[in-house]
Amino acid sequence: MKKNEIYEKHKKYLVPCVATYYKEPLILDRGKGKYVYDMDGKEYLDFFGGIVTISVGHCDDEITAKTCEQMKKLQHTSTFYPNVPIISLAEKLAQITPGRLEKSFFTNSGAEAVETAILLAQLYTKSHEIIALRHGYSGATLLTMNLTAHAKYRLIESLVPGIQYAHNAYCFRCAFGKEYPQCDLDCAKDVKELIETTTSGHPAALIAEPIQGVGGFITPPKEYFNEVVSIIKKYGGLFICDEVQTGWGRTGGKMFGIEHWGVEPDIMVMAKGAANGAPVGLTIAIPEVGDSLNGSHLSTFGGNPVTATAILATIDVIEKRKLVQNAEKMGLYLKERLNELKEKYRAIGEVRGMGLIQALEMVKAKKEPAPDLVSEIFESTREQGLLIGKGGLYGNVIRIAPPLTIGKGDIDQAIDMMDRAFEKIRHPRTD
Repeated sequence: MKKNEIYEKHKKYLVPCVATYYKEPLILDRGKGKYVYDMDGKEYLDFFGGIVTISVGHCDDEITAKTCEQMKKLQHTSTFYPNVPIISLAEKLAQITPGRLEKSFFTNSGAEAVETAILLAQLYTKSHEIIALRHGYSGATLLTMNLTAHAKYRLIESLVPGIQYAHNAYCFRCAFGKEYPQCDLDCAKDVKELIETTTSGHPAALIAEPIQGVGGFITPPKEYFNEVVSIIKKYGGLFICDEVQTGWGRTGGKMFGIEHWGVEPDIMVMAKGAANGAPVGLTIAIPEVGDSLNGSHLSTFGGNPVTATAILATIDVIEKRKLVQNAEKMGLYLKERLNELKEKYRAIGEVRGMGLIQALEMVKAKKEPAPDLVSEIFESTREQGLLIGKGGLYGNVIRIAPPLTIGKGDIDQAIDMMDRAFEKIRHPRTD
């Protein structure tokens, strides 16, 4: 098909919510490693990876070979029939996840993983009340859409009772008008009053991303999770850690993001980069919580041996090639280069994140969100051959999440292209 035909059929046969980046949608044809290619063969350095999903590069030879081999052997069983890949994956997850996490349930997506986690917490605590964080994103099912604290992604009014929304640790736009560390973590401590005034006093769980993905890679201070998790535990609730975007070494130095904050989840959910692009949802819980899901419950594709093989192969690649360590090293270099841009351009209000999940918040005077500047930068970087992401409640955050395999040269290339894009919008720093 030609481009115009694809555009026309996309509009005719897909629902309008299937939106695309750029004024002229970019039609991708193939990918390899850190690059993707459009229909005309133009090469793009991929620094967003299909929304933080391509963890070790497109179409990795080792992962692809193992996955194809499994497809020729056994493609599907459902959860009714055990198979070696699924059992091996469950064992591996118990070994590499933090704390006492041990019992797994597999699904198709991050949203389903969250649904499972919420069900587990409610069954174990015998409470249905959930605390989510403002600016958080959980998915597009009815429950996860209601957990999501972004009006843009809540397409209908709230229909799920028992959900309360705590302040997140958005230091750049502190809801309490304070600055860290003089703030005394008011955002975390406010959870106590939230529980005592808006719940029964016995919430089932707090669900939180270590770094809020769709929220714009909002990164809490080092003390935040110790404070907020201690509060939820005091009232009998569990901590559900959403590692959909921060897992698999993405934050650098640790396999999972929450490990940087030194707390142990009762339940953890994962997806996206777990299988380097293959659809999957993973929920793992500590034994006593996992054992509470003992009724009739299943997932047709949750026992899929092909997906399990892809995940095991991805983990193997991450471990063998020391990509967690590379993400830490390259993350420090990426932050250094991004801060150089911030020093040069006043439109960059903040650089945040860690490892290879980092962001630039774009602003005008007095921190006014500048989504229009993000759009301009997007068009310019696309023209130069660089793919980046966007996010934030106001659409004014540039999200950067390259594969864990990148080197300094790739970062330099990306920064040079972004620098030229910023030059075009003529907002150099003058203060």
